[in-house]
Amino acid sequence: MRVLLIGSGGREHALAWKLAQSPLLDHLFIAPGNPGTAQHGTNVPLDVGNHRDIIAFCRQEHIGFVIIGPEAPLVAGIVDDLEAAGIQAFGPSKEAARLEGSKAFTKELCQVANIPTAAFTRFTEAGAAKEYVRGTGAPIVIKADGLAAGKGVVVASTLDEALKAIDMIFGGAFGSAGVEIVVEECLFGEEASFFALVDGHTAVPLASAQDHKRVGDGDTGPNTGGMGAYSPAPIVTDAIRDRVMQEMILPTVHEMKRRGTPFKGVLFAGLMITPDGPKLIEYNTRFGDPECEVLMPRLQSDLLAALIATVEGRLKADDLVWSDDAALAVIYAAKGYPAAPVTGSVIGSLEAAETLDDVHVFHAGTKRAADGTLCSSGGRVLAVTATGATLQAAHDRAYAALGKIDWADGFYRHDIGNKALAP
Repeated sequence: MRVLLIGSGGREHALAWKLAQSPLLDHLFIAPGNPGTAQHGTNVPLDVGNHRDIIAFCRQEHIGFVIIGPEAPLVAGIVDDLEAAGIQAFGPSKEAARLEGSKAFTKELCQVANIPTAAFTRFTEAGAAKEYVRGTGAPIVIKADGLAAGKGVVVASTLDEALKAIDMIFGGAFGSAGVEIVVEECLFGEEASFFALVDGHTAVPLASAQDHKRVGDGDTGPNTGGMGAYSPAPIVTDAIRDRVMQEMILPTVHEMKRRGTPFKGVLFAGLMITPDGPKLIEYNTRFGDPECEVLMPRLQSDLLAALIATVEGRLKADDLVWSDDAALAVIYAAKGYPAAPVTGSVIGSLEAAETLDDVHVFHAGTKRAADGTLCSSGGRVLAVTATGATLQAAHDRAYAALGKIDWADGFYRHDIGNKALAP
C-alpha cells in the first residue's frame, strides 16, 4: 500500500517511524514532512491547506491511504474531501472534528451526554466575560473557543490575570479562534492524556501517557504545546481507565453516532484526575504531541493495520498490543518559546545522541540548510525519546541523550517524569 502522511512535526516523525515498520507499506510519502520523516519515506512539499492539490497528488501517486496528523486540516474538512474523491483517509469528518475545533461544542455535548467536566459559561463579548469573572473570582480558566496550537488556554490564578487573558483573546491574539471564549471553573488534581481509537461505534483505548504543558521546571510559566511526556502514566490506573471509557469516551462515541456524525479516528481526552475521579478538560481529535512520541515506541502491533481497521469500521480490542517497557520524551525547544522562538540556529551532534541504546530523536521543528546542516525552524524542535524496562531507566537514557546534543539556542525542562518517579 502507498500511504500519504500529512504533517511536519514530532508526532508525524514518530508516526512515520512506526508506519515504516508495517509489512503492509509499499511506500510512505509525507507532506510536507521534516528532515526526520525523510529517513522513513519521501517528503513532498504540498500545502496541506490546499485539498485539491492533495487529492491530485494522491491520484498521481496511486495513494491508497491518507493519515492526517495535525488538527487544522481535520477541522477544515480534509477527510470529507478525500473520501468524496474516493480516497481512504484516517481521521474524523469536519463535523466530528468539532470536538477539537470548538471547546463550546464539546462542553455542550458533555452536558447532553452527562460527561464529567468543569462548569463553564460561553461569551462572545469582553465586557460580559469580565463582569462574570469579577463575580466568580480566581483561580479560573479562560479558553479561546477555536484552535490555537495548544496556547489558547490561560489558567488564571488572579483576577488581574483573568481580565488580561480576556482582553488578549478578544484582542485577536489567536485570530478567529478567539471570536468566542469559554470560561471554566478551575479543576484541581493531576493531568493525564487518554487516547482511544474509534471506528464510529467501537472504541479501543491506547496506552496511558502524561504530558507536561508548562514551559518551565516545576510546572511554571505559560502553557505550551507540550514540553515532554511519559508512558505509562501511573496516575491512570485500571480503575481510572475503565471510568474514562465508561463515563467519557463511550458516551461521546454514542452521542456523535446518534447525531449522525459518527467519530472515526483518534479521540484524545485531556483529563484532570481530581479527588472525585477523572474529569474531562478538553477533547482533541488526533494523536497528541509529544504523547505520540512515547506511545509509538511502546506499540508492538502494526499501526497501519490498526488505522485501516478503524477507517473500515472493524476495530477490535486485540488490534493494539503494548510493550511493558516505559517511554519518556523531553522536548528540546528553541529559546524564546512559546512567545518568540529563536530559529535558524545550527544543531550539532545529533548522531551521538541517536547512537545510545533505546533512544529515538524525533524531529519537530527542524530544516536542512543548503549545505545540509541541520537547523532549528520552530519552537518545539526535537523530541528526545528513550525507552527502558522502568520509567527511571527511560528517564536516565533520555537525559543522557540530551546531554550529547550541541545546540546553544535550545532549552528543555529538567523534571519530565519526576511526578511518577517521586518516592
